[in-house]
Amino acid sequence: MSELVQFLCKGDHPIEARLREKTREALKESIASGHVRIKFTDTRGGTELGVAIDRSRSDLRAIEGDNGSAEIRVVGDLTLDYVQVSCVARIDLATLEGEGHLELR
Repeated sequence: MSELVQFLCKGDHPIEARLREKTREALKESIASGHVRIKFTDTRGGTELGVAIDRSRSDLRAIEGDNGSAEIRVVGDLTLDYVQVSCVARIDLATLEGEGHLELR
């Protein structure tokens, strides 16, 4: 297993939602499409992952409301460096930043 996968599986790391515009509405559109791009900012140069949202494991209720300080939980599966993982990210809707990690599948 690569050092990158091992690193991202240990503890939470700072993340940001990568969007065409850094707005709540752009995030809402991305979620509606079923995918969101998450960037782990504490790796060398950052690591940007495309996450297919698993709605049954995610908590997206706050994106529908008007509470700007709420957060959502995005969970989705992907393959990184030939390893199947789940990405788990909490995104603050006011800043579009938060924390996340990978879990081995």
